[in-house]
Amino acid sequence: MSAGALTLLGRLRRMALAALWAYKARSLFVILGVAFGVASLTLIVTAVDGAERKAVELVEWFGPDAALVFGGNFKKRAVGARTDTLTEDDLRTISRSLPGVSLVVPMRTKPDVPLRYQDKNVPGTLVVGATEDYAGAWNWPLVEGRDLSAEDVRLGARVALLGDKPSRELFGDASPVGRTFQMGKFQVQVIGRLKYRGASGGGGDIDDRVVIPITTLTSRFNLDRKYYRAMRIKFLEPQFMSAQVDNLHAFLRMSHHLADSDDDDFSIITADEILKFLSAFKGGLVAFLGVTAAAAMTVGGFVLANLFSISVSERSREIGLKKALGATKNAILLQFLLEAAFLTAVGGLVGLGLGLGLGQLLTRLGMLQILFSWKVFFLSLGSALAIGFIFGLKPAQAAAALDPIAALRGDA
Repeated sequence: MSAGALTLLGRLRRMALAALWAYKARSLFVILGVAFGVASLTLIVTAVDGAERKAVELVEWFGPDAALVFGGNFKKRAVGARTDTLTEDDLRTISRSLPGVSLVVPMRTKPDVPLRYQDKNVPGTLVVGATEDYAGAWNWPLVEGRDLSAEDVRLGARVALLGDKPSRELFGDASPVGRTFQMGKFQVQVIGRLKYRGASGGGGDIDDRVVIPITTLTSRFNLDRKYYRAMRIKFLEPQFMSAQVDNLHAFLRMSHHLADSDDDDFSIITADEILKFLSAFKGGLVAFLGVTAAAAMTVGGFVLANLFSISVSERSREIGLKKALGATKNAILLQFLLEAAFLTAVGGLVGLGLGLGLGQLLTRLGMLQILFSWKVFFLSLGSALAIGFIFGLKPAQAAAALDPIAALRGDA
């Protein structure tokens, strides 16, 4: 680019900024109109990126080689339908007879159990009862200590694995292993601490749990020992998961004596089911926010086009004077496009900040996981500039096409 062109561009930039400053209220309306559209777009991109990363994270810790079976049918749960449908016979037969099974860990839960250690109290946390190798079954590393053992389960031992949250609430940064704390009306000793996972599941914090032998849970809380709430099942060959899950489904239907016309009285969840759910959620999110963003950005573009059209009429004398002094059509066109670009760029940055701010609020509320990336920044800024050029082009062309004499007379 020649020195003369650079000088002209610098002069047009100064004049564009001066014109925008002279019409502050109009500039503010354009910025806000663009900002709302870009904020919606920012939410879409960051939420979709967050959902994709969350999907990878969930599949990693759930495990591609495992299934989680719940009593009761989640998809067709009728009012009053039974959820206690998994029995010890199911556990025994699956462990011994179902091909490809490497590990089965039954579970029961007791919610909102108060914990206390010295002067520290946790008003209510989830207590999970399980058999040996709970951490191994969930691919959940222990930071310290050991996992539940068969001897712990046989004896109904008062021992526990602590999740990261209750561990910090009761013991701070100190090691909890070997310490004894009050759980409800009895005391338990910590034998291990689970690694922090930072994920949410079932409407709660997955790190907010205490795991004890299932025999201890049923005896101390006087629960029915006949049924399990869930079973975690791991398979030897994850490449054949689809066939193995089909076998598991057929086995449970046969074991529960269900006729062909009967609905399942259990629910099987795998990593694929999680991915399907997140994919459907992501699709709905994109559709909803996409329509919102498109509408908001279109409105912002029309606001810009209308206000710039009014601006051309109000500034006709200014345009006529510039043309009389030798300004070319291209110079007038470029000045108005620069004004549109400056306004939409500022609107894009404001919208980016607004979108990320709303995203952080939704993240703290646990509704979405919003993650910033440079892709979001450049996409938001590029979209804003595109609005400026697309919707600002026609008013700019109208300004460039004004007859200087008619414009000076005020007839334009």
